[in-house]
Amino acid sequence: MPDGGLPVIARFEVRHRNYLAPDGSINRPLPAFASDADLLTALYRAMMLLRNFDRKAVALQRTGRLGTYAVSLGQEAVSVGIASAMRAEDVLLPSYRDNGALIWRGVRLEEILLFWGGDERGNRFSGPVEDFPFCVPVGSQAPHAAGVAYAFKLRKQPRVAVCMFGDGATSKGDVYEAMNFAGVHKLPVVFVATNNQWAISVPLRLQTGCETLAQKAIAAGFIGEQVDGSDVVAIRAAAEAAIAAAREGQGPRFIEAVTYRLGDHTTSDDALRYRSADEVQARWKEEPIARLRNYLVGNKMWSKAQEEQLAAECHERVEAAVERYLATEPRRPETMFDHLYADLPGVYAAQRRELEGEGDG
Repeated sequence: MPDGGLPVIARFEVRHRNYLAPDGSINRPLPAFASDADLLTALYRAMMLLRNFDRKAVALQRTGRLGTYAVSLGQEAVSVGIASAMRAEDVLLPSYRDNGALIWRGVRLEEILLFWGGDERGNRFSGPVEDFPFCVPVGSQAPHAAGVAYAFKLRKQPRVAVCMFGDGATSKGDVYEAMNFAGVHKLPVVFVATNNQWAISVPLRLQTGCETLAQKAIAAGFIGEQVDGSDVVAIRAAAEAAIAAAREGQGPRFIEAVTYRLGDHTTSDDALRYRSADEVQARWKEEPIARLRNYLVGNKMWSKAQEEQLAAECHERVEAAVERYLATEPRRPETMFDHLYADLPGVYAAQRRELEGEGDG
């Protein structure tokens, strides 16, 4: 025999979760919360607000009033669905594309614009005070998440760290090491990989040989689940289950949210250089907002009048946030030295005085 007749000592499996088809029809019995019309419409409203906000942020960048910006087009269900399953006392460790989660947890739109406008005051946001700031280096927040979860375990606090990153991050050592540590110590942490098929310009098949990203959790000793990332009901249900398990002391969980990035990686990218317009157009049929809208309308939970009102509300809220952002007084240059040292070294103190107009120059 090719395998020498060696015995099988272990088998593993990865489950896939999905409830809503792209047309809004139901694939299998829905979780209990899906009967709550108020919750489903809240999820829909949050995704619509995020899409409108992204559209305006891109316009601001194109007109020189915002820095490089990462849109969530096509991925709105992931960040909104995950955040909606968290408690206020849990801690979110987001990547740079998780604005939907921040907004759900109370971050103001103008604070997000401040950050992307190059003002670090945007990271001193209105959400839960212990939530982590935007993380731009890919995957570097994963070890922080393991550390936060370790602190929760030491303190015997029923809290969970939720760490979000993209598919490319799962090929980084930071993520593997964090998952391994979390698995060994059975930490209350949920890792969420948004598999949008493209690690910047690199397709999934060129950055990992794994059939699924979820199976990477198996090597670390815990459960990984693959979820339809364009189905906000599936994302919410998977997050609820994973967070509850982590909170109850069952150890870490891993969620692979399979979705598609319909926009460029950032406003500095041109995705047409590495993927075809036909591919993107085909994926529009799967996008999450139309999917949930179709379900809501089909079940008489949403109307044309509500849709028109929501569009007006989103426009008004986004425009008001932009006005507040643009009206924010820029930080004075000398504030770059704030929060660096308890006692500022002399060489830096002199530079600060010079910027304040007190130096000889």
